[in-house]
Amino acid sequence: MSPAAQAPEVQTRREGAVLVVSINNPPVNALGQAVRAGLLAAVEQAEGDAAVRALLIVGEGKAFIAGADIREFGKPPVPPSLPEVCNRLESCGKLVVAAIHGAALGGGLEVALSAHYRLALPAASLGLPEVNLGLLPGAGGTQRAPRLMGVKAAAELMLSGKHLSAKAAAAAGLVDRLVEGTDPVAAGLAYANELLAQGAQPRRTRDLQVANNDEAKAAVLAELDALALETAKKTRGLFSPGKIVECVRAAVELPFDEGIAKERALFVECLNSPQRQGLVHAFFAERETAKIPEAQAAAPRHFAKIAIIGGGTMGAGITVAALDAGLTVTMIERDAESIARGQKNVEKVYDGLIAKGRMTAEGKAAILARYTPSTRYDDIADVDLVIEAVFEDLEVKKAVFKELDRVCKPGAVLATNTSYLDIDAIAAATSRPQDVIGLHFFSPANIMKLLEIVVPAKVAPDVVTTAFALAKKMKKVPVRAGVCDGFIGNRILAVYKQAADYLMEDGASPYEIDEAVRGFGFAMGPFQVTDLAGGDIGWATRKRRAATRDPQARYVEVADRVCERGWFGQKTGRGFYLYPQGARVGQPDPEVLAIVDAERAKKGITPRQFTADEIMRRYMAAMVNEGAKVVQEGIALRPLDVDVTFLSGYGFPRWRGGPMKWADMTGLDKVLADIRAFEKEDPLFWKPAPLLEQLVAEGRNFDSLNKAA
Repeated sequence: MSPAAQAPEVQTRREGAVLVVSINNPPVNALGQAVRAGLLAAVEQAEGDAAVRALLIVGEGKAFIAGADIREFGKPPVPPSLPEVCNRLESCGKLVVAAIHGAALGGGLEVALSAHYRLALPAASLGLPEVNLGLLPGAGGTQRAPRLMGVKAAAELMLSGKHLSAKAAAAAGLVDRLVEGTDPVAAGLAYANELLAQGAQPRRTRDLQVANNDEAKAAVLAELDALALETAKKTRGLFSPGKIVECVRAAVELPFDEGIAKERALFVECLNSPQRQGLVHAFFAERETAKIPEAQAAAPRHFAKIAIIGGGTMGAGITVAALDAGLTVTMIERDAESIARGQKNVEKVYDGLIAKGRMTAEGKAAILARYTPSTRYDDIADVDLVIEAVFEDLEVKKAVFKELDRVCKPGAVLATNTSYLDIDAIAAATSRPQDVIGLHFFSPANIMKLLEIVVPAKVAPDVVTTAFALAKKMKKVPVRAGVCDGFIGNRILAVYKQAADYLMEDGASPYEIDEAVRGFGFAMGPFQVTDLAGGDIGWATRKRRAATRDPQARYVEVADRVCERGWFGQKTGRGFYLYPQGARVGQPDPEVLAIVDAERAKKGITPRQFTADEIMRRYMAAMVNEGAKVVQEGIALRPLDVDVTFLSGYGFPRWRGGPMKWADMTGLDKVLADIRAFEKEDPLFWKPAPLLEQLVAEGRNFDSLNKAA
C-alpha cells in the first residue's frame, strides 16, 4: 500500500528498519472496519518490503486501541474480521512490537497479544472487559491471555472486566517491558531496534504452552472447575461469564486453532443473546443522559467550595462523595450535638476504609482537612454551591432555603436533595428561583451512582449544566428530570409497587412476589426493599397523599397494618419479614400472611394463584406504562433516561437494558395487550399510556424516540 493510498485511520512510515504503524481513529482508536483493513494492509506492506525488519504498532492521541467499534455489534460483519487481523499480525515474518500507552482494552488488547513483543508506558491500562457488554473476547483473547499470564489470572481478568495498570500487566506477564515517558513512538522504536540488534525472532503467543504436563493440566482444570462454580453463583442469570470459562477451558484442553474456533462459536452465541442487546444499550444510554438541551445554551458555573445542610445519613453520604471528588465542604447542622453526629457519620465511612486496608490514617486526615463542621449559616457566605439534605418536609426545606437566600453570595447554586417534594415551591421561598435546582441523590450517596437532576420552571440553564458538571466530578450517572411527585424513579416506583400490592391482595404472597422479582434479575423484591428502606418512610408518604388520593382508586392497606404494629423492617427486627437477632436476610412471617388474609376477607376477595410469569407481566407492565407517561409528559427527556434511572438507582438487571429497552425487546404490542387485558379488572389503574398506544399503532418502539431526540 503506497502512502498516498493509506486510509487516514492507519498511517505507516519507515524509521530505518522499522515500519511505524499509527492508528488515528479519534476519540479512542476503536477498531472500526477502516482500522482493521489498515492494520492488515500494513502487515502486507511490511512483508513486501525487504528493508523493513519490524513493525511497530502505536496509537495516536490518548489511547493505544480502546476496543472494538461497539456500534458495529449486531450488524452484518464487514471484512476483515478482527480475528483475521490478529492472526495475520501473529503470523507475520517480521518482528511485530506493540507500544501501549493509554487504553488497550478488549479488541485493542487482543491486537497487542497478537504482537510478538509488548511494552507499556506508565499511563497504560490493559483489560478484556467484554463481559460488561454481555460478550467475551472474540479475537483470540481467551486463548492468548491464558498462555501469557496463566489460566486462573486470565479467567479472572475477563470475568471481572477490570483494567490492569502498566505495572500490574507487567507483573502478570501481559507486557514484556515497562518504559518511563509519554512518547510511545520513541519508546517503541528504541525497543524494536534493541530487539533487532539482539537478533530477536518473531515470538508467537499461540506457540506457548498453557500447561507443560498432565499433572499441571489437571491442577489448572481443577482451578477452573472451582472458578466455574463460583462464577455461576456470583453471576446468576448472566450468560457470557460461563462462556468465558468454557473458552479458557478450551485453551487448556484443545490445540490453539481448535480453541480459537470454540471461542468464535461462543462469541457468536453471546453476540446473538438478548443480554448483549441489553448491556450494549445500557452502555450507550449512560453516555447519552448528559446530552441535555441546556448544554447548548450555557457553560457550567465555577464551583470549588460547597456546603451541605444536614449531617444525617444522606447529608454525610453526599459530603463524602463531594470530599472524594476533591471539593472543599462545610457541613451545617442545627446544634452542637447534631453537627458532632454528622461529623461522626462522615468519619465512619473513612474509618471503614481504613479497617479494610483501603485507606491510611494519613489519607483520611488529608481528606478531612477540606471538611469543616459548623452550626452557623454565616460560615457558608462564600460557597459556590449548596446542597440541602434535611428532613423530607416541604415547610422545613422552605425555611432552610430562606436562610440560604439570606447568607449565600449572588450566583451560588442552591440545590435541594428531595425524593418527592415540589422544587418549584422550594425555589419560590427564595428571591432567586433561577439559582435553585433539585439534586436527588440515592442512599448511600457516596456509593450509589444515580443522580436525578430535577429542573424546576425558573432555573437558569447554567445552573442545570453546573449540576451535570458536579455529577461528572462526583463520578455519578446523571439523569435530567422534570418536576412532579417522585420525579422519574420514585414516581414509577410508586406505580409498580401498587401493582405488587394488588397482586398481594389478589392472592400472591409478598414472598412469592419477591421471589418472582428476584428470578427476573433484581437483587431484591419490592417487600424486601420496603423492609430495607424502612416501612415508615412509605407510610409517611401515603399519609401525606391521603387527602389528594382519588377515592375511586383501589387502595391496599396491608402495609399500613404492618406499620401500625411498629414493624418498620430491618431496623425494628421485623416488617414484611422477620429479622431475628439482627439478621440481614429476612424470614417469612406467618403473622404478616394472617394480616394479608384478614384484609382479603374484609374486602371479599377470593385469593387466586399467580405464576412467577404472571406476577412479572403485571409488575413490568405497570413500570413500562408509567414510564411511557413520564416520557410523554417530558418528565424524562427520552425513554433511555428512564432506563438509566432504573439501572443505576433501582437495581434493575443491567443485562435487560432497563424497563423501556425490556419492553422493546419483549414487543410493545405484547405489553400493551397485557395492559388492555388487566384494564378490564381495574380501568382506573391500568389505563394505557397514550404514547404506548401511539407507538404500537405506528409500528415503532421506544428506541425510535431515543434516536429522534
